[in-house]
Amino acid sequence: MASQNADINEAILASGESTLERATARAQEQTNELFNISLNIAVTGETGSGKSTFINAIRGLSDDDEGAAETGVTETTKEPTPYKHPTMPRVVLWDLPGIGSANFKAKTYLKDVKIDNYDFFIIISSERFRENDKMLAKEIQKRKKLFYFIRSKIDNDIRAEEGRRNFNREETLSKIRRYCEENLKEIQNARVFLISSKNLSEYDFEALVFTLMSDLPEHKQKALLQSVPVSSLAILEKKVKMFKKAAWAAAFLSGGIAVVPVPGLSLACDASILVTFFTSCYHSFGLDDKSLDRLAERVNKPHLKSLIKSPLVLGLASKSAVRLQMSALAGQSVVEYLFSLVPGVGSAAAALMSFGFTYYLLQKGLNELADTTRAVLREAGLQ
Repeated sequence: MASQNADINEAILASGESTLERATARAQEQTNELFNISLNIAVTGETGSGKSTFINAIRGLSDDDEGAAETGVTETTKEPTPYKHPTMPRVVLWDLPGIGSANFKAKTYLKDVKIDNYDFFIIISSERFRENDKMLAKEIQKRKKLFYFIRSKIDNDIRAEEGRRNFNREETLSKIRRYCEENLKEIQNARVFLISSKNLSEYDFEALVFTLMSDLPEHKQKALLQSVPVSSLAILEKKVKMFKKAAWAAAFLSGGIAVVPVPGLSLACDASILVTFFTSCYHSFGLDDKSLDRLAERVNKPHLKSLIKSPLVLGLASKSAVRLQMSALAGQSVVEYLFSLVPGVGSAAAALMSFGFTYYLLQKGLNELADTTRAVLREAGLQ
């Protein structure tokens, strides 16, 4: 009884609350924010602006992947079209028809696309922003909605200028940025980001993510950060920090702690919490096979996947671990591996896992996943 009380007290202390009931509510709130919050992102621009490629890139997809938004030089979007994130179905990017297109006239555009359905707007152009783009921004601003301008296909601009005598990359980017800002000077607080959807690790993608993180409500920040590709070490570290903050809540809701004790809780409950948590980290960090293959192709380093030595990563990649969310026992091998990291602890301890022990395992596993991702980023040259 004394050890159980000590465990409960440790859990309450970790929550920052004063009672078990309030700590339980806080744990449920935090896990809900991490796994169940919706985020709806509206993306609009003229035909050929690169909006579909951007929608694919921000979901970690190539244009020819299954589920990718259709791309082309003709207007392919006839009505707002939702594209769910492949591993986070509550995060949805909406491909909106270009303003002024056949079915969506400027005067009624925001009403027609149901402006209130979206958390923020991305307005994309591959050249100069048009009058329709500026008019749309002003109307969005009137509705007190967030909006951001993206100047796309920056890699094309750089390639076009590289052959010139005295080419200077930074000067070229500054010139494009100044031109965009001058073009949008009538828009109050207009923010422009230079993006290459073919290479998110270059240019302003990281700045866009961090700007969104500062603008969005906290619960929406978590959905955004968890879903965006790891294009830099800085974005990875933000993700790691987010998951570390949530680890106590996952441990709290495992079999170790309950407001009303439930007899017989065992490895099945704890395994489900552990592996659900780690599966989210695994996909968010880009450690799944498809993400690694795309990165290896982009940086021309086909050996990237050979860096994956972590038994935890390999376990999460296996078919049995992927099915864990439907069958908690399928994750037992992952949990047994985590036990092996703790000196003097065997599988017999699985029957009654304390909050402190579960919390330790979550942090231990998270660190292993993060270290593996750091090694991949270093080898890929993404710092």
